[in-house]
Amino acid sequence: MKSYYVFILKCEDGTYFTGFTSNLELQLEAHQSGTRKDLATYGRGAVSLVFQTKFNIAAMALEAKKQIKRWSSTKKEALINGEFEKLSSLT
Repeated sequence: MKSYYVFILKCEDGTYFTGFTSNLELQLEAHQSGTRKDLATYGRGAVSLVFQTKFNIAAMALEAKKQIKRWSSTKKEALINGEFEKLSSLT
């Protein structure tokens, strides 16, 4: 069974990037190389993986990615820190 990942990268400039992939290792390597101008993290400095979660259904992973992308940095940080009880009260 194929796995799909939703992940959050923290960029050196303090911003977060939320992505979706079926090959987390390859995608992370591409973002960390900093050489691909077609990636949203290009020019934001070094990136580090701060959150990942796995799905077995691509549509569910894509929906989760879309939801997380709309969240504020504060809400993303609560997710990253495992503070799940705070998520419903944050925007």
